[in-house]
Amino acid sequence: MANLFGAIDVGSHEMELKVFELSRKGGIRQVDDIVHLIDLGTDTYNDGRIGFAHVAEVKRILLDFKKTMNMYGIRDYRAYATSAFRDMENASLVLQQIEQETGIRIEILANSEQRFLDYKSIASRGEAFSRVISKSTAIVDVGGGSIQISLFEKDRLVLTQNLQLGVLRIQEQLHRIGAGSRKTRTLVEEMVNSQLYVFEKLYLEGRKIRNLIVVDDYISEVVSGIRYGFQTKAPETPETVRDTGTIRDTGTSVSAEEFHRFMNNLETNSRTELAQQLGLEDDNVPLLQISAIIVRCIADRTGAELLWFPCVTLCDGIVYEFAEERRYLRSAHDFEQDILACADQISRRYRGSEERSGTIGGIALRIFESTKKLHGMGGREKLLLQLAATLHDCGKYISMTNLAQCGYNIIKSTEIIGISQVEQEIVANVVRFNHEQFAFKKLMSEESALDEASCMTIARLTAILRVANALDRSHRRKFSDLQIRNQDRKMIITVETPADISLEKGLFGERAEFFEEVFGLRPVIKQKK
Repeated sequence: MANLFGAIDVGSHEMELKVFELSRKGGIRQVDDIVHLIDLGTDTYNDGRIGFAHVAEVKRILLDFKKTMNMYGIRDYRAYATSAFRDMENASLVLQQIEQETGIRIEILANSEQRFLDYKSIASRGEAFSRVISKSTAIVDVGGGSIQISLFEKDRLVLTQNLQLGVLRIQEQLHRIGAGSRKTRTLVEEMVNSQLYVFEKLYLEGRKIRNLIVVDDYISEVVSGIRYGFQTKAPETPETVRDTGTIRDTGTSVSAEEFHRFMNNLETNSRTELAQQLGLEDDNVPLLQISAIIVRCIADRTGAELLWFPCVTLCDGIVYEFAEERRYLRSAHDFEQDILACADQISRRYRGSEERSGTIGGIALRIFESTKKLHGMGGREKLLLQLAATLHDCGKYISMTNLAQCGYNIIKSTEIIGISQVEQEIVANVVRFNHEQFAFKKLMSEESALDEASCMTIARLTAILRVANALDRSHRRKFSDLQIRNQDRKMIITVETPADISLEKGLFGERAEFFEEVFGLRPVIKQKK
C-alpha cells in the first residue's frame, strides 16, 4: 500500500514542498513540487534576524503548503530549516510563533545534518551515484550561507569541510564593498581562492580529484536544461535507475571543458540577456554567476575532469531518510561507515593510534552488546560509542596532561557529518569523562543544552568506554580473546592471555566502580590459565 509524504525545505533563498508516494514495491515516486522564492538569507547574514515582513511571508507560504498536503491527504511530513534560521539570534521564538499560526513544526538542521541529507539526496540517484564515487570524487554542496566540500576515495567518505563561502553571503559582501558587475568575477575568485588555498594545503595533500558532484540551487537547473549546446549525459549509467527501489532521472554530467564554455557565456552576456536566455528572474542571475564561479574555482583547483549535476534538493534527502527509516527501501550505500570514516580521518589528523582505537572500540562493542538488557540503547548510541572510541585520545595531540578538555574542544570544533549537534556534544563529553571525573550536575546545569536523557546516555557510554580503556591500559593488546557474562550482579570478563595483566587488574578498580554505579554490575577480570 502506497503512503504519501511531504518534505519541506525552508532555505535561505527559497522554500520548497515536494510530495512523494512511497511503497515497498515501487520505492519513491515524486508526485508534486512547489517552490516559492524568498530571500531569508540576506536578512540573517546582515542583522542576525529575519524581518517581520519575511516572517509573515514564511507563514503564508507554509499555510499554502499545508493546504496542498491536506489536499493529498498527507499525514507524514518533515519540515527543516537551514542556515538562514541556524544563524538567527531569535530562531526559537520565530519558529514557535510559526508553529502556533500554521501548525507546521520546523526543525533547524545543524550544518552537518543538512549536508548529510544533501549527500543522501545524491545517493537517491542509485547506481549513478555509486559509479561516480568509485573514483576519487568531491561533492561540492553550494548553499546560501556556506559550501561543503566532501572527498570520496574508493566509495568511502574520507573528509568533509565547511567553508563560509555561501552564494548569498558572498553577494552581501559584494554589496558591502560596492562592487560593480565588472568586478564580480575577480572579487569572488579572490574570496574563494583564498580559502581554497588553505583547504588544499591542509586537506587535499596531493590528492587527484577525478569527478565533482555539484549540488546547488542555481547552476544545476540551467545545466540540466541542456542550454548552450552541451552534449550532456548521465555518468556512465542508464537514464532510468531501479537500483534501490527508486526510479529517477540521473541528472546531467559535463566535461570540465564544456563547463568552461558555459562560464564564457555567463561572462560575455549581459544580466538581462542571460535572464531572457535562461528563463530566470533578473535578480537571480547574479546568484547563478556567483555559484558558477565558486564551482569553477574548485574544479580548477582540484583538476577535476567531469562535473555531475544530479539535480537534487534537500527534499530528496529528507524523503530518502524517511523511506530508509520506514523500510520502504534498502540503501545500497552504508552511510554509517561514512560517519565512522570521518572520525578515522579526524583521529589521523591528531595522530591517534588506529590500532589502539580499534582494540578499545572492539572491547567497548562487546560490553555494549552484553549489557543491552540493562541500558536499552540502540544502534544510534552504538554508533556514538564507536565514534568516542575512535577519538578517545585525540586530545593528546594538544596536551598530554589536559587531554580530557583538549579532546572535548577538538570534537566540538570539528564537523562530523551525519550527526546532530546534540550527538556531537554526547561524543565530546564521553571522550572528556573517559579521562576525568564524571560531573552529572555540570551536564544538567542551566548553561547546558543537554536534556536528562542525553546526560544518561553520556554516563552509560562513558562507563563502557572506561572499562574498555582499562582493559588495554598498557597499550599492548594483551588480550587475544575475551568473553563476557553477567552473573550475580557481576560482569565477569574472562581473558585468555599468557601475558602478565597485573597492571590492568591493579588499576581496574576506579573504572569498575563507575560502571557499577551506572549499571548495577561490578566488572571483574578473570584470567584463563
